[in-house]
Parts: sequence; C-alpha cells; structure tokens
Amino acid sequence: MERDTIEKLKQWKDDTNKQPLIIQGARQVGKTWLMQEFGKRHYQKTAYFNFDSDKNLKEIFNEDFNIKRIVRALEIIAGFKFSLENTLIIFDEIQECPRALTSLKYFCENEIKYHIVAGGSLLGLIHLENSGFPVGKVSFLNLYPLNFFEFLKATNNTDLINLIKEKDFNLIKIFKNKYESLLKNYFFIGGMPEVVNDFIEHEDYNRVREIQNNILSSYEKDFSKHIPSNIVEKVRMLWRAIPSVLSKKNKKFIYSAIKEGARAKEYELALHWLKDAGLIYQIHSVKTPILPLIAYQNLNAFKLFIVDIGLLSAITNLDTRVILEKTTIFDEFKGALTEQFVCQELKSTFSGEMPIYYWTNETSRAEIDFILQVSNIIVPVEVKATTNLKAKSLNNFIDKFKPEKSIRTSLADYKINENNLFDIPLYAVSEFSNLIK
Repeated sequence: MERDTIEKLKQWKDDTNKQPLIIQGARQVGKTWLMQEFGKRHYQKTAYFNFDSDKNLKEIFNEDFNIKRIVRALEIIAGFKFSLENTLIIFDEIQECPRALTSLKYFCENEIKYHIVAGGSLLGLIHLENSGFPVGKVSFLNLYPLNFFEFLKATNNTDLINLIKEKDFNLIKIFKNKYESLLKNYFFIGGMPEVVNDFIEHEDYNRVREIQNNILSSYEKDFSKHIPSNIVEKVRMLWRAIPSVLSKKNKKFIYSAIKEGARAKEYELALHWLKDAGLIYQIHSVKTPILPLIAYQNLNAFKLFIVDIGLLSAITNLDTRVILEKTTIFDEFKGALTEQFVCQELKSTFSGEMPIYYWTNETSRAEIDFILQVSNIIVPVEVKATTNLKAKSLNNFIDKFKPEKSIRTSLADYKINENNLFDIPLYAVSEFSNLIK
C-alpha cells in the first residue's frame, strides 16, 4: 500500500529545524503502519515503542524528564544505540502515557535532536485535558483514510491517476467507464486500510461489510471506554443521527434529528468528543463568502460528515447490488454519499490544511455545497451526483459574488465554461487545484 503522507514525512525528516512529530487520526486509519513503513524506507534502524501493549514503558517517564536517562532506558529496551540521523524513534499509542507526551517538549528543547514520530488516537481530547501537552514544541500531521487516488494505487491503477495529472482528457474519456466502476467500488469499500487490503486479497463485498461493521463496533466500544459516563449515550445518539441528516435534501445538522426537543447545549460536549476523536468532520456555513472565510463563519450552522465513505455506506446498509447498476450509487440517499466523498477527498488530499465551509443565502433556498479558500481566492464547489448539470444555486452565486473560478463536480466530462466555471469529474476532484490552473 502506498500513502501520500509518506512524502510529507520525508519533508519532515529533511527539515533541519524539525520538532517531534505527532500523527493524528481516527482509530484504524493506518497510523502504526505509516510510521513503521516510513522507518523501514528511510532509516537504517527503527526503535518502536507501544505504550498500549507494553505497560512497563510508562515507568521510564515517571521519574523525571532527563532526556539522557530516558534515551538510555529506551536504547536498552530496543537493544541498540540510537543514531541521530539513521534511527527513527516511534512512540505509538502515546495517549496511554501522558508523561511520554509531555516529554516531547524536552526532546524538542534538548541539544541532541532525535528523530521522533508519535501516534495515537484521541489525542485531540488529551490536548484539551492535559496541562502538560507540549504546545508549540511538536509538529502535527493529520492522517485520513485512503483517498480515491490512494485507492487507485492500491488496486494497481496508477496509470489512471497519471492521465488525470497529465490532463490527457481524450484518453480519460476512453477509460471513463473504468473510472466510474472503480469509483463505485470506492463508494462502497471506502478507504480504511484494513478494508481495502482485504478487498484486494479476496474481492468479497460481504467480507468488506463485515470488517466495516467490526470497525463501527470498535468505535462504539471506545465511547464507553474513553468518555465520561454522563455523556456516553449522547455521543452514541449524535453519532447515529448523522446518516439520517445526510440523507435529507437539506444536510444542515439539526439537533432534533437526535431526538425531539434536543438542544445544542445538551450535545455540545458529545459533538466535540466525536470531532476531536477524528470520527466526524464539521463543516460550518459562512454568511458572506469573502476572505478570510473564518471571520464570516456561522458557528450555529454546520454539516457533519463521518470519517469514511465506506463506513457511511455500511451504517446505511447500502446494498451491494448498487455497484452493478450504472450510476445508482452516486444518487443514493439524495446524493449523501457523493457529498461525503467530495468532503473526504478535500480533507484527505490537503491533510486538513485547507479551510472548508459551505454557503446558504438568507432564505436558505440557495446553497453551495462547499466553499474553499485556495491561494487567496474563494472557490465555490457544487456537487452533482450524476450528469445532471443544472446548478441554479451556483449560477446565482456566480452572478452575485463574481468568483474568479468555480467548480462543478459530477460524472460529466472535464470542461471549462464561461465565467471560469470548471466541470471536473468526481473521480478527479482531488486534483482540482491542478485542473483549474
């Protein structure tokens, strides 16, 4: 399997002013594999420490934060002496040892700069709760499920990626059916590494669904394990309500979808927990689409998407037969899967660094699915599930705000229309920044 994030890790390795790096992401998105694979490819030796499986590790950090003492103890456990340039030190499941997390501050300030990568789940929560969190002394990297291009690489379809990157639209049209077939598979399978690997080996959609349901079950077990008992049920109810809201035409999240009479204040902590655990993406609306977007966001109006499109298809019990039908899957649940896909592609492709919002007018009758801030320009993105390109809201938006560039993504072929409106196929959406140049 090939992850694009490896390139970002190489950049971190080559940075002479590097800080310890924390890889954040939901459970089972492949953090452990990524760290170990990076060590295997780019270092002579890797010292791997797992704070969940080796409880004795915690004792090393209980005494003090003397880095010489800590490193000596770690070298004894690893069985070799660490080389500054050629050893990668991995702290996995670091959330299980808050003092190890705090020690990263002292590793950063130490004269000897070791190459340290740490990973773990629920680090967003620990950041909020732990006063010893090494603020300003660590770098962060977000890891998401495999995006569609990574899925194409994993299934030996790299040539299809190259056609898009090279903008060879004549050949892209010839292979359009293949792109759509693979995209339908991705809508069903998603990007969780365990699911993708199993499908590559067995090509069994029933096994895919079984593994996805096991992942969903493990997430719900985490609710009981890590959340204060007084909000566990609220987290569970909010999590289960998201698919039903996405299946509506208006995908703005409303608390009454959880239960009648539910109020935002009651579920505020539950929402933050799911977001900080990396299980949901919260996309706020903007009142006015001008720079900087964050200054015009409406904190009370937002849409929620979950971490992976395959898990969403599992939650909604999407029938495997839709994969065999021409374009049904793209229009399922009023286009919920398609909008989830675009959101997930944008998050993954840009490692969560690109601000993503959406826009509605004063009456909420017109909506732009996503509003992006790209190279200091505002780019509206209209999501279409099939080849129907009617876009009244987008046309109104263009007339009113005159954006330099706009995107309409669907199953239609690539095309540049008047007013710099770019039609970009769904299977090429992660390459949009190159395609709108």
